[in-house]
Amino acid sequence: MSQEMYEKLAQVVIVGEPEKAAGLAQEALDQGLDPLDCINQGLTKGIQRVGELFASGDYFLPDLIIGAEAMKNALAVLEPVLTAGGQGREVLGHAVLGTVEGDLHDIGKTLVGTMLAANGFRVTDIGTDVPAADFVEAAKENGANLIGASALLTTTMSEQQKIIETFEEAGLRQKVRIMVGGAPVTKSWCDKIGADGFAKDAISAVALAKRLVGAA
Repeated sequence: MSQEMYEKLAQVVIVGEPEKAAGLAQEALDQGLDPLDCINQGLTKGIQRVGELFASGDYFLPDLIIGAEAMKNALAVLEPVLTAGGQGREVLGHAVLGTVEGDLHDIGKTLVGTMLAANGFRVTDIGTDVPAADFVEAAKENGANLIGASALLTTTMSEQQKIIETFEEAGLRQKVRIMVGGAPVTKSWCDKIGADGFAKDAISAVALAKRLVGAA
């Protein structure tokens, strides 16, 4: 019975049915299933499969977004029960994500945040058009060990470098890993500004984040 429900939870993510996900999660709780098992044996396996299909070219960005949305909806039901019961998922790290100052693009950053949360990270999304100093402040407030700075415009890429410099000036650069992303961002740009890594999409961002915090 439990295995059947885990498979249903995985499938609702793989197929991409966010409107059904919360109800299915509640059904699992009503059956007395452990919420942590529902996440680890159901939802997480589903989102991992979505990632595999995206990486192989069988799924595209809309499939990734809707699968992540389904998982997010189910987690919204399961995680409060975990917290109330004194349980918790293993937390790999705490990431602060934002789109740099002067840039209002949101979809890619939001998707990365959802995927990181689905893979065991605590995520603080500080929004778009975020000044470098606010990244530093958010890292301090949340004890973050990972920063994700997104820039979708060539005219705002320099803000990623400014963020790194601001962390250096604050004496925090050695305490955080900084990853950068966005359409115009390349490995050479990442190396030039001294970032710890760059990701071209949400799936590679998760893999990079795990490497940067020593979880992969």
